[in-house]
Amino acid sequence: MSEVNGKYRTRFIILGAAFLAAFAASFFLGRYSVSGAYLLRLLRALFGGGGVSAGDTEFTVVFRIRFPRITAAALIGAALATAGAAFQGMFRNPMVSPDTLGASTGAGFGAALAILLSLNYFGITVAAFLSGLLAVFLAYLVSRLSRLDGTLALVLAGIMISSLFAAGTSFVKLMADTENQLPAITYWLMGSLVSIKLGDLPFVSVPIAAGLVPLFLLRWRINLLTVGEDEAKSLGINTGRLRLIVIICATLMTAASVAVSGMIGWVGLVIPHFCRMMFGFDYRRILPAAALMGATFLIVVDNIARIAMTSEIPIGILTSFVGAPVFVYLILSGGDAREH
Repeated sequence: MSEVNGKYRTRFIILGAAFLAAFAASFFLGRYSVSGAYLLRLLRALFGGGGVSAGDTEFTVVFRIRFPRITAAALIGAALATAGAAFQGMFRNPMVSPDTLGASTGAGFGAALAILLSLNYFGITVAAFLSGLLAVFLAYLVSRLSRLDGTLALVLAGIMISSLFAAGTSFVKLMADTENQLPAITYWLMGSLVSIKLGDLPFVSVPIAAGLVPLFLLRWRINLLTVGEDEAKSLGINTGRLRLIVIICATLMTAASVAVSGMIGWVGLVIPHFCRMMFGFDYRRILPAAALMGATFLIVVDNIARIAMTSEIPIGILTSFVGAPVFVYLILSGGDAREH
């Protein structure tokens, strides 16, 4: 047993080191070069060492542009991957993703409507967040009123609500001005972190923290949901309440992520599969691993989006290019996640 625990501990150390390396290296990447010496001076200044002027171009690039973007990429990647892992455990279905209950499509509709109404960036973000929450609430309400099995009813309600909000988004695009509003809606739906500013970090970090912390504290209980309804109840678990907590936490994280970044797919679907391949089926390990791996993955993909071409590539396109082939490979190989 100690040998097995040591193996997983080593893998966590490797994941943590990969995350720190990706996070640190991202500050050097971009069209404006920043030296390591300046980054060290800036780090010393943050702890009261002085020697850096807030008016410097390097300060603006590092602290006001790259820092919020890299931090947001880490938070959003961790949130989407953890939400996907929690949903896959709750539904006992590896094909489930964070937008199964309509959070992403709901947020997309809210953002599209806000752009149509010519709201500012803050208004678009708030509208997307609230609309994502509304979509999941409606899906949950429909499932509660259904006579079908609870889990099946929830999935079907999510599909139905997602379809309705997607149709609403299409209608908004039909009504939008083709010169300005329609391109803005289309670009937002592709997903991007280019507009992230320092002021956005509290908006995205608070809901994500509110979702991550309870899931981490209850992650051992998610193991009980994977064994079946009757077995979990026999162990004294209130499965209905636990499912509701998982839904609320995952929805908060997904809606907050999509509200500031647009539609970023595949992270919450593919990353949990890799975590199971590395750490087995124990959600006490899967959820922390998903947070680290998802954060690292989205940081790396966002770096590619920033530097691959002269004009920035929407990050949602890149995650699809990476995620879809990987998922095909997992399907063909059987996604071997056995503990060994």
